[in-house]
Amino acid sequence: MEIVDRQNPWWFIKNWEEKDRYLNEWRMQKIKWIPRWLNEVSYTPFSLNFVYGARQVGKSTGLKLLIKMLIDRGVNPNAVFYIDLDVIISLFEFRNIMSYIIKEKRRRNIKTAYIILDEVTSVENWWKIIKYYIDIGDVANDVIIVSGSSTIGIIKTPERFPGRYGYGKVIKVLPLSFPEFIKIMNFSEEEALYRSDILSDLWEKYREKGGFPKSINDHFDAKDVLIHAMLSEIYKHGKDTRTVQDIIASLIPKLPSALSYNSIAQDIGISHNTVREYIEFLSDLLLLGIAYLKRNSEVVVRREKKIFIRDPFLSHTLSTWVSKKLLESAIFENIVQEHVYRKFGEIYYFKNTYEIDIIASNLKIEVKAGKPHRRYLKNVIVLDEYEIPKFLLKIYKENSL
Repeated sequence: MEIVDRQNPWWFIKNWEEKDRYLNEWRMQKIKWIPRWLNEVSYTPFSLNFVYGARQVGKSTGLKLLIKMLIDRGVNPNAVFYIDLDVIISLFEFRNIMSYIIKEKRRRNIKTAYIILDEVTSVENWWKIIKYYIDIGDVANDVIIVSGSSTIGIIKTPERFPGRYGYGKVIKVLPLSFPEFIKIMNFSEEEALYRSDILSDLWEKYREKGGFPKSINDHFDAKDVLIHAMLSEIYKHGKDTRTVQDIIASLIPKLPSALSYNSIAQDIGISHNTVREYIEFLSDLLLLGIAYLKRNSEVVVRREKKIFIRDPFLSHTLSTWVSKKLLESAIFENIVQEHVYRKFGEIYYFKNTYEIDIIASNLKIEVKAGKPHRRYLKNVIVLDEYEIPKFLLKIYKENSL
């Protein structure tokens, strides 16, 4: 089948990686790294691995590096099957491709195949085909890796495979955290913690570049490519581009304050239910995070929320896209919110007679753009812009993000 053969040049060409677009772009980068999530993938048969993350974080490049790694380690190139489902137009076509892969595996007498399916969420109900081949035993000795560019269509997918994903893992791929940024800039956490000049310089760069490969490498079109990738997901999922732009334009000047969906709705003349739907959609795309009000053990979902942008470069990109200025205090707080969220998997805030910006586990944190000017409760960690980078490194060392 031509569409499969063309995407698997290692079957025919020994030096295939020299002509691969993703690997060539990766090699040409001044600052490049091997994604650590490659070590999280299970390569033990049978495994069904789920890899998902925002667009432009390097998933497809990572999968090509994974293929090169497998072949370099002695895996038969004929046992590695890769398909980019972005070019597949129907479930019927996907079923034919999987049938072809299974037949080729048998014809080649492959004991363990590595089947890599990139951008599976491009094909609606793709999981039915995989489930079918698992149930009939045709992939019982194989390693399958499926990837998608959002939580939509993939985050709940493991629930469709009860007892069927073997040793497989669910892996989230995000823009680099600040500690990871330090590492790819060839510094250790110890150097950064004990050299204030190094830490200050890296922190300033991270606030501008964030954790996307193109922005880290100062690509002139990094913002345009990121917006284009976001628009692609908006179109794919049947959302209205203008509504997304209007919501972000209303949202950005309000950050980092707690806000209601109704306040955005009134700004742009749509219903608060539509705002909620779109904010949750952007959260599913891993672009925004939502922190709910928490009082004691009660999470108050219907009150104002704190919404945060999940990467500083994304913040600058969205700000440029809608021509709205983002407060520096919002960038600082958003970065801390994201790092704490990655560590604990949940994040809240508190507001009564006083406010606590971030609550997670036993942590209570206030983030200030300048030096704090008032007294806080004893158990509240107060971070100004100079303390934030140290804090991010310390929680990273305590429990790697």
